[in-house]
Amino acid sequence: MHGMMMTTPLLITSLIQFAAKFHNDTEVVTCRVDGTLHRSTYGQIYERSQRLANALIELGVKPGDRVATVAWNSDRHLELYYAVSGIGAICHTVNLRLADAEMVYILNHAEDRLVFFDTDMAETVARIQPHTPAVESFISLSDAAGIPAGSPAGALDYEGLIAGVPDQYDWPVFDENAAASMCYTSGTTGNPKGVLYSHRATVLHAMASCFASTLDLRTHDIVLPVVPMFHVNAWGIPYSSPIAGVPIVMPGPKLDGKSLFELMDQEHVTMGLGVPTVWMGLLDHMDKMGRAPKGLARVIVGGAAASESIINRFELKHGVTVHHAWGMTEMSPVGVVNTLKPKFLDLPRDQQMPIKVKQGRAIYGVDMCIVDDDGDELPHDGITSGRLLVKGPWIISEYYKADESALTSDGWFDTGDIATLDADGYMLITDRAKDIIKSGGEWISSVGLENAAVGHPAIKQAAVIGVPHPKWLERPLLVCVSEGDSRPSLSEVREFLAEKVPKLWLPDAIEWVSSLPLGATGKVLKAGLRARFADYSLNK
Repeated sequence: MHGMMMTTPLLITSLIQFAAKFHNDTEVVTCRVDGTLHRSTYGQIYERSQRLANALIELGVKPGDRVATVAWNSDRHLELYYAVSGIGAICHTVNLRLADAEMVYILNHAEDRLVFFDTDMAETVARIQPHTPAVESFISLSDAAGIPAGSPAGALDYEGLIAGVPDQYDWPVFDENAAASMCYTSGTTGNPKGVLYSHRATVLHAMASCFASTLDLRTHDIVLPVVPMFHVNAWGIPYSSPIAGVPIVMPGPKLDGKSLFELMDQEHVTMGLGVPTVWMGLLDHMDKMGRAPKGLARVIVGGAAASESIINRFELKHGVTVHHAWGMTEMSPVGVVNTLKPKFLDLPRDQQMPIKVKQGRAIYGVDMCIVDDDGDELPHDGITSGRLLVKGPWIISEYYKADESALTSDGWFDTGDIATLDADGYMLITDRAKDIIKSGGEWISSVGLENAAVGHPAIKQAAVIGVPHPKWLERPLLVCVSEGDSRPSLSEVREFLAEKVPKLWLPDAIEWVSSLPLGATGKVLKAGLRARFADYSLNK
């Protein structure tokens, strides 16, 4: 017997419709690329999203078509989120920090029909235009006068596109399992992989993010997502904030400590979300100013682990609470958030800290376990490490255009992380199954960098490992075997690699060795390299 309830589908348009109806005058503030501050509201975002939906229809966009964005966090980007998905198309956010070749691969693999770009990305998209034949139009996120010189040939302007079209749109109702948005992984073990999010998964993830035990979003908060909207949809903030009626402050491209401090201070931001690198920059400016931005009460740290020193600087020196969070592109992304259980609240700080530095506890909707290499579940004792598996309604089942499932035979997704789980449910990442390097919250592919390096005529073999860095937490060390007697300098190797890999990937140091440690199958034993360079300093 079925229950007798309405079968209203969970569609992304319902989020902005709700906000426009019940939080109509709640602000969305944007620091645009040119540095000017623009103020909008959920009501205006909704109206302009309807205009954009009509404009997209006029451009011939159909359900299932992919529409790309190469853009920072802004009100216009938010309008794209809702208009594109609302008409049944797929909003594909492209990481604007990628090298040209990677961006070309992703746009071609996704077969995007349109590309919306921020004005500071004009030259980049112009360079890739000849290599993306499926793209029919490039649209500058500006008015006609703001289209930069050097933009793609025939570029349109966003404001002109939505001018003169109706401000009402009758949103279609369709299957909640239809695709809504798309992000690509960082390609750490090959080409980037497409993750296709459904309307249902996105709405459920947004609702769960609002829980008190998750991000605890409330109407009196003012939220600033430092995490970019091209980075797993800014951790879902563009979807969860409208549910709670929370004002959003969009920082645009200015993510340095001083700019963030001034924007947070002016707008009385209560919560920020970002990777440790940006928080270290903000902390340095807070120390310089001798205070936190007015109103800042908590920060969410993801992308990489926050050190004990970062937590202490925020909490003890400035009175700002730090919460760890963890997830991944394949998880929409939030999987765990660190909030202390009541029994830990009164513990001395030295006893709390081993808990606070963990990534956190699973939120409702996410199940997790750790297993050994044979797939047998391991104890949740906080000591035993194993492969971290997850499952839930907003976790991937297969990659875009893949020929096989992304899941294990019994329906779990292997995160590729090695972790512990304790009896209270707190999870701690202890290692990465693959040799990934995380620098400032961004992933660096050791394999990709190695493959590029061996293209240098003086490099016979190359291996890349991560070594500690005071600001970026981890940076790549390039270990090479020379081809002959020539040993080029670090600057020469960086210059060679500059056109082949993203700037973020360029190694901070190079060491020459007579041979690399190899295993029985001929693979480099990176554990041996890590042991050899365990005390390596980038300051020497």
